[in-house]
Amino acid sequence: MASGVEELLDMLFEMVDEAKNMPLSSDKCVLERDRALDLIDDIRAQFPVELGEAKKLVASRNDYIAAAKREAEVIRKQAEAEAQRMLGRTPGTIVAIRPLRDGVISDYEMTQRMIKYFLKKVCGFMLFKPRIMVCVPSGITEVEERAVIDATNQAGAKKTYLVEEPIAAALGAGINIEMPDGNMVVDIGGGTTDIAVISLGGVVVSESIKTAGDKFDEALTKYCRKKFNILIGERTAEKIKMEIGCLFPMEEKASVDVKGRCLMTGLPRVFTITTDEVMEAFDECATTIIEGVHSVLERTPPELLGDIAQNGIIMTGGGSLIKGFPERIEAKTGIPTYVADDAISCVARGTGKCLDRISKLQDGTINLARNREMY
Repeated sequence: MASGVEELLDMLFEMVDEAKNMPLSSDKCVLERDRALDLIDDIRAQFPVELGEAKKLVASRNDYIAAAKREAEVIRKQAEAEAQRMLGRTPGTIVAIRPLRDGVISDYEMTQRMIKYFLKKVCGFMLFKPRIMVCVPSGITEVEERAVIDATNQAGAKKTYLVEEPIAAALGAGINIEMPDGNMVVDIGGGTTDIAVISLGGVVVSESIKTAGDKFDEALTKYCRKKFNILIGERTAEKIKMEIGCLFPMEEKASVDVKGRCLMTGLPRVFTITTDEVMEAFDECATTIIEGVHSVLERTPPELLGDIAQNGIIMTGGGSLIKGFPERIEAKTGIPTYVADDAISCVARGTGKCLDRISKLQDGTINLARNREMY
């Protein structure tokens, strides 16, 4: 006997679907009476058990959500700290990898295992499979989209929805995207920068650039190698970026001592790098992102462009926290530019909001393949 109501209903549906039609009738069929009654009895027997569990879950919904959010934040911080400590310090038998790179899956198996681990940590024992909303770059291809859906479903999702990063970022930043009002969002993550104009709950114009936080770190590593003849690691580059990273001339100058390996002698060496030098290293990456902003503005309808000039440009993501980035974009575009509150978590919080309001979002917003069919 099947154990779950859902499985029993599937069996009953298959029985009806595969039943032969009655002679001279297209809407009546012949069923095995005893087998059908047995299935119905099994469903009746299972309903009180599963219904009781469901009522308990609904009654405790808010407590579960609050506890899950707290635990998820703790897990995220612990995992981030542990992963950062491991980068560049692993022995030959251990390899620190990134399952996601440039905003898409780079290691399918590890991504699936990672999602399964997070589901287990947050949900524990799952009576019902959860619906999962996954945030993806706006320039994702159909192959990359299918890989995300398959990995999430195999990890334990009942149904997987995809939402573009600018939509999630806008919701997380507190923007009412359902109004007929133009808003521009620039989300600078680790692998991609997503730039989009949003109105009436959907993306009007967008562009995804594979220049973001990781590229800034790479640019700084190359700069140190070229100017100082010293090799630094990923974690060191990110630390410099967070401490004295700058993209616009500031009155206060700062510097930091950095440890690396001299490429001439192969020995450890300490050198000093200043904000002006970091700004020089970041110049090319920042210019690429600003050109992307300019490109999106050029393709924006005039009415929405007027709204953006009034509302300003909203920046989200960890890359937006580099000092002077809003000022540089504002200087190049002439449009007021702001960094959202808690910019790093905007996309994550917005993705959760999307899951709560699926019915209000456009079909092409949470079903990207459908959006491509429309054009």
